[in-house]
Amino acid sequence: MTSEQIEERRNFTRLLFDAPVIISYQDQTTESRLIDISLKGALVARSENYAIDTDAPVTLEISLPGSEIRIRMPTLLAHTQNNSMGFRCTHIDMESVGHLRRLIELNLGEPDLLERELAALG
Repeated sequence: MTSEQIEERRNFTRLLFDAPVIISYQDQTTESRLIDISLKGALVARSENYAIDTDAPVTLEISLPGSEIRIRMPTLLAHTQNNSMGFRCTHIDMESVGHLRRLIELNLGEPDLLERELAALG
């Protein structure tokens, strides 16, 4: 899938955001960097020598810089491309979604767009 095709399929605004991420897959963990995030997933820098199967369950733990806040996001690996991995969120707890919503709200600057995206989550 090309980056143009991926971009066309996105229904949720992606927020460019650099933050540390802990990737947990099976019984392994590795550290990486967040590239961007949305209400339905995240793009993470690909860690060398760390293979994850497509559609495999993976947990991302995103640390918000300058705070103790962590966003915990159970995901599936949706795609890998060049030096990045795209994850699709499968579930998110209320505390994490609250932190994610606030992060997007502060950085998006368009409350109406955020409300439409939240409504689309169901």
